[in-house]
Amino acid sequence: MIIGKNIHKYYDNLHVLKGVDLHIKQGEIVSIVGASGAGKTTLLQILGTLDNPRKDNETSLEIKGNNILIMKDKELSKFRNIHLGFIFQFHQLLPEFTALENVCIPAYIAGKEKTETEQEAKKLLDYLGLSERINHKPNELSGGEQQRVAVARALINKPAVIFADEPSGNLDTASAENLHQLFFKLRDAFGQTFVIVTHNEEFANMADRKLVMKDGLIV
Repeated sequence: MIIGKNIHKYYDNLHVLKGVDLHIKQGEIVSIVGASGAGKTTLLQILGTLDNPRKDNETSLEIKGNNILIMKDKELSKFRNIHLGFIFQFHQLLPEFTALENVCIPAYIAGKEKTETEQEAKKLLDYLGLSERINHKPNELSGGEQQRVAVARALINKPAVIFADEPSGNLDTASAENLHQLFFKLRDAFGQTFVIVTHNEEFANMADRKLVMKDGLIV
């Protein structure tokens, strides 16, 4: 599903990623752990096409068989919208829109039809236990509910890969545990691949595979 080779990243003179190689299979839940500054979020952003590695002849990144590094911006944006989903520590919901409207936004960007999109969004919100909350705005939802809305938004276009950066870092213990269990339930139900950066050691150990980063490399 994801094959990365010799991934380097510099910020000015700071060498953040120092030649990362990885291979993530379809349907895997992979956790990425390591100390702050090890390069976890930078790697996740590059794998999620939100940032670019240093490009040279030995660097490559493939997702679903597509060579990401040769795509033009417009092509890459379309690929990202359709095939990749994102969940962040802070849910990034738009405050002026309801839960239902927030979930629908990626599908509207992809040009999908309104009625069909709303039906799919309602199914997802129902699946996530939010059927009574679809018309509530983010400030009317608990932290756990907001994060589940963000999960539904990440799933609306049926992406192949979900990238999550500290998805439970802003939640209480019970809500975090529920979210962690939800990822496994979603993987089993929909077959998606999950790549998750986390400081939660218990959750990291639950993953199919745990990648440990240190000083810009997977060790």
